[in-house]
Amino acid sequence: MARTKQSPEFEIDVGGEPYVWRLHRQPGWSSDAMERHGKAIAVRHREGQREAVLEFPPEPQPRFGAPQLKPSRIAPELVARAIASAIAAGWEPLSRGKTVTIVVDTTGA
Repeated sequence: MARTKQSPEFEIDVGGEPYVWRLHRQPGWSSDAMERHGKAIAVRHREGQREAVLEFPPEPQPRFGAPQLKPSRIAPELVARAIASAIAAGWEPLSRGKTVTIVVDTTGA
């Protein structure tokens, strides 16, 4: 069985609560014809199990040969805003259940 390479996890504090996030999906082409999808980050509360996948809209297509997005280059303020938006949208990080997907805008709101 092939091992998958997973992004490193980063810690962030939002509203006094500790969260852990990682890059879930690189921006790129979708399986749909001629559509692009944006980056997605997976986030969970440090003591919780329920994950939320926060999907961002696609950004302009990078130039040919541009390096892939590195998780360390994603602004912590953007991640914190996206987590706060997910909580406002109804995600309960300390509850149990399936992973939820929440679409945010380019600013994380």
